[in-house]
Amino acid sequence: MFGLPPLFETRRDRWRTVLIVSLLVAVSVAVGSVLVSRFPFLANPQALRVVLLDAGPVAPLAFVVVQVVQVLVAPVPGQALGFASGYLFGAFWGTVYSMVGIVVGTAVASALARQFGRPYVERVVTADALELFDDAMASHGLVFLFVVFLVPGLPDDAICFAAGLTDIPLRRIVAVAAVGRLPGFLLVNLAGSAAADGDPVLTAVFVAVLLSASVLGYVYRDRLFGTFTRRTPGR
Repeated sequence: MFGLPPLFETRRDRWRTVLIVSLLVAVSVAVGSVLVSRFPFLANPQALRVVLLDAGPVAPLAFVVVQVVQVLVAPVPGQALGFASGYLFGAFWGTVYSMVGIVVGTAVASALARQFGRPYVERVVTADALELFDDAMASHGLVFLFVVFLVPGLPDDAICFAAGLTDIPLRRIVAVAAVGRLPGFLLVNLAGSAAADGDPVLTAVFVAVLLSASVLGYVYRDRLFGTFTRRTPGR
């Protein structure tokens, strides 16, 4: 499997994680209830959209910063943020803001990897995954990068770091990442925009297409990577 270690090493880790998540959910619900009671518009998506858009250039800038952080830390799937940007800013501008964040995040991740080297990247990507990446890059170069960025469900954020270890110019890495990720982000922003317009059918269609592609990409990721390497992932 490409860079995806077991989620829990022991049963104790599993239950500790469940406890922490439960506590976080409880705290979030409590805090959310207080915030909604004081700021009712938070419970109304349309009203929240109006409030954020009234913030002027601050709202898009804040979103771009969050998208950059998502690439570097990846606590939230980029597609989820893409849906939010489509909902808040519309399909066109939502896609623009998403792609600006993705481009900047990709450039920073690759630059960090280039600056601090392989030991730094191994904190983000497993050693086995990096070996597979080296093998695939040696055989197919930018074509492999493009496929990883294009197919949903693959570890594209991790690849941003791994790509920085190559001698490919950063501008080419960023360009390939932008072109490869554009279709997916356009689709999810269209879904968010349709949701904001109150069109559940169109929203469901866009989301279903993206989810189907993501599931297929995840399920067949080993076979896909196997076509670009001399080894079978996971062996």
